[in-house]
Amino acid sequence: MDRINEVLLSIVSNINTYLSNYVLLIMLIGCGLIFSFKTKFVQVRCFGEGMKKVFGNIKLFGGKQGGGLSSFQALATAIAAQVGTGNIVGACGAILVGGPGAIFWMWFIAFFGMATIYGEAVLAQETKVVDADGTVAGGPVYYIKKAFNNNLGKFLAGFFAVAIILALGFMGAMVQSNSIANACSTAFGVNGWIIGVVVAIVAGFIFLGGVQRIASVTEKLVPLMATLYLIGGIVILVWRAKYIPETLGMIFRFAFQPQAIIGGGFGAAITAAITQGAKRGLFSNEAGMGSTPHAHALANVEKPHDQGVAAMIGVFIDTFVVLTMTALIVISSLYTGDGLLAGIAHSGTNDFAAAAEALGVTKNNMVQVAFQGLLGDKIGGIFVALCLLFFAFSTIISWNYFGKINFQYLFGKKATIVYSVASLVFIFLGSILSSDLVWEMADMFNNLMVIPNVIAIVALSGIVAASAKKKK
Repeated sequence: MDRINEVLLSIVSNINTYLSNYVLLIMLIGCGLIFSFKTKFVQVRCFGEGMKKVFGNIKLFGGKQGGGLSSFQALATAIAAQVGTGNIVGACGAILVGGPGAIFWMWFIAFFGMATIYGEAVLAQETKVVDADGTVAGGPVYYIKKAFNNNLGKFLAGFFAVAIILALGFMGAMVQSNSIANACSTAFGVNGWIIGVVVAIVAGFIFLGGVQRIASVTEKLVPLMATLYLIGGIVILVWRAKYIPETLGMIFRFAFQPQAIIGGGFGAAITAAITQGAKRGLFSNEAGMGSTPHAHALANVEKPHDQGVAAMIGVFIDTFVVLTMTALIVISSLYTGDGLLAGIAHSGTNDFAAAAEALGVTKNNMVQVAFQGLLGDKIGGIFVALCLLFFAFSTIISWNYFGKINFQYLFGKKATIVYSVASLVFIFLGSILSSDLVWEMADMFNNLMVIPNVIAIVALSGIVAASAKKKK
């Protein structure tokens, strides 16, 4: 098994290196720039409007909405997908490999990604369909076919559907359950496979209830989990308050001088910082990936623009609030002052990640180590494990639904039972497989999803620009 893991890890890592260093960066940044200029920076102009629509309509008991969802239920389902292990384990991995400066590039990607996700949500609303039984469905496969009403459209839609099923329904579920198993094993001493079985059983119960049960869970779980994590984070930041200026300075300084902390030449270091920020930023906020439009298509709103501005706030919450909290906690606790990694952070070592691992710090336990500095090994470990459990589990149930929509698109409603069973198997497998391999495979299929999605939304950017223009 170990040998197979090594071979697969090498192959998938090489594919991801090419996709992340070239395809992903060009497509995501290019798409974000196109939508920012075409909508006259809707993420700035309509930010206040989006905040009002989201926080002025919070309802933890939104109830059934016919074939669709309320705007907040749709956003909560989207945020449940966005706010997952990418905000904890993913951010920590980016910091370890790309240095604190990787967080700056996550912010950079997210700012332009807010315009991209506005476009995705608008197009999802514009192209959604209603079945004879009143069920609403929408997402990239529908606007891809609108963009290219020919064999190319069918091919790209099919390619996207296969990629998202593998990326989110299967590999993505493995990433989330893998993180849950690692955190709970560290905090509670429970075997990973036991955690996998429990998570699969609870997830199966929610899957059976369909989109209405998923929405009912996410509209309550998302505010709870975000509040819990942010309160814990604020406690840590108050404790490390005198190091916050240094922490922010490191993020900006090492965004442009990463070699000073992760070693090596400037070219390789800056590439590592930017690509880590880009791919972990994508995995975190999912702007341009084509996942959250499935949720935004279900929103019952007056006009597509309304859900577009709400979708922007999802990216803002994910990256500029939750992920930034993780970065501040980790860097201020471990990289500054008397932090465990402060010594090697200023040594310019050529292999920072290896040096950190020698001290017992990896991307999987980085946040736990930070919380343990104040709360102690037991309480700190348990707190982070609970937060990660909420984050990862909410992502599992939303991602499963997104994959299910595409499986149904390819094979029909009757075949979805096969998908549901397979996804539960992958949830269990994620709890026992290698963490690095699981993450790399998820990254690969996430990257592949971006290609047809970005091609289609750029082709339809005129519709998005018109929506932003007539917002009044």
